[in-house]
Amino acid sequence: MIPITTLSRALRNCLLILCLGLSFVSADDERFQALALELTTVKLAQTQPVLEKIAETEHPVLLQLFQTMVEGDLYYHDETLELLSVERIDGEYVIKNLLSGEVLPIDRDITTKIRVNNRLRVWLRGAIAQIQLTADDASARLAAVRSLLERYDDDSIELLLSLRADEPNTKVRSAMDTVLAMNTAENSADTGARVASIERLSDSLEPDVRNLLVELSYETDAPVVAAEAQRALERIEGRVNFFGHVDTLFFGLSLGSVLLLASIGLAITFGVMGVINMAHGEMIMLGAYTTYVVQLLMPNHIDASLWVAIPAAFLVSGAFGVLIERGVIQFLHGRPLETLLATFGISLILQQLVRTIFSPLNRQVDTPSWMSGQFEINPVLFVTLNRFYIFVFALLVFAALVLVLSKTNLGLHVRAVSQNRQMAKAMGIRTARVDALTFGLGSGIAGIAGVALSQLTNVGPNLGQSYIIDSFMVVVFGGVGNLFGTLVAAFTLGIANKVFEPVTGAVLASILVLVFIILFIQKRPKGLFPQKGRAAE
Repeated sequence: MIPITTLSRALRNCLLILCLGLSFVSADDERFQALALELTTVKLAQTQPVLEKIAETEHPVLLQLFQTMVEGDLYYHDETLELLSVERIDGEYVIKNLLSGEVLPIDRDITTKIRVNNRLRVWLRGAIAQIQLTADDASARLAAVRSLLERYDDDSIELLLSLRADEPNTKVRSAMDTVLAMNTAENSADTGARVASIERLSDSLEPDVRNLLVELSYETDAPVVAAEAQRALERIEGRVNFFGHVDTLFFGLSLGSVLLLASIGLAITFGVMGVINMAHGEMIMLGAYTTYVVQLLMPNHIDASLWVAIPAAFLVSGAFGVLIERGVIQFLHGRPLETLLATFGISLILQQLVRTIFSPLNRQVDTPSWMSGQFEINPVLFVTLNRFYIFVFALLVFAALVLVLSKTNLGLHVRAVSQNRQMAKAMGIRTARVDALTFGLGSGIAGIAGVALSQLTNVGPNLGQSYIIDSFMVVVFGGVGNLFGTLVAAFTLGIANKVFEPVTGAVLASILVLVFIILFIQKRPKGLFPQKGRAAE
């Protein structure tokens, strides 16, 4: 059994240690608050020395203080002098106590902004980077190291050298090596070490590395260093040009995926039924407006709204397609000119209907958080997530449509009616029902295309008119009624447009593509992949 005196002595020692710890914490807090108070009175020229003293305290809110200051959101209360974070959100100012994070119900008029100039911002970014270099999150450490590419000093280099050996993340370690190589190439007195560092930097695509190499290439005091820097620049420029072509290819595939979504529905109605549907663009527009309405009904669930909008847009546009076929198209079989004029009139009616309900103004559809941002492959090549997802989505829609037309009874009936309507009717197929469902299917897919386009552009009454001509070009170029031809044609025209654009401009690029298609159709009237066998009859 433990003696009472021993137990009481142990408790007394624990309390003493706790009190000493609290006194140290309290002393650190008091020093931090005293230095922070100086920020409210010190002149701008004397702000940096105060910030350097604040950085020595290693206070828990140090990072937040520096970040708020570099963003220009640091204020203080005119009466109490407490530090405040002031942000403008949706047109209103949100004022918080910097230390506690408590939202304060005070007016902005009784606050004063702590001024920051460019010199202070550079110092603050370096200080933030040094704090984040020891963060637990690898992405935060990587961002901190990359921020040092723009500005590094002896302290940051010394810190990198101490952290380099124990850094577990490969990307962070590689970024550290780049900063250290830049420092050696710029400041070392050893010419051999500078040349070796420049050779190492020739593998980097960072803009700051290129800027440094440009400076070194004009260095007259060390011609060997200048020559090596020039060779490194040539190697880097070659890689930059290569990734520039990859970027052009990606944007071409992105445009091609949009054209595929916009034209694949038309490939069914025009290619299979032979109907020139000038209202196809309005089916796309209806899908986009359906997405807008779904977001109005789900304002607190924007991330999930797109999954609701896809089937909703298919049903809405598909229903309008069935209505158009049953009300107009079925009476105009074999009369292409009247069909063209009728569907053109329907497109004008639908545009005016949307203007009446939603107004002529464009509507903004919010992008879900999981589609926002971009994926960095390297410092000169980025893949935007919304275009990547739309590319994948277009391929999935294409695959689903191919399965429907090749593996279902509806697909069998559609192919039978398109090959020989009279024979299919004699075999008991209800051709009128097949026509309605086919037109509805094509219109529904156009509605799904509208969902995708709502993530790339504003939603307006004239949205569909921007894609109707391109959709017909894709269908005719690929081969009427051939879905695989539509796929190849969409991506071919998308890539061709993006290849020509940097040289000729967007408008002239579209004209050149149109001229090419006209000349191509003169040589191959049935397109890239014409129908064969009984389907061609």
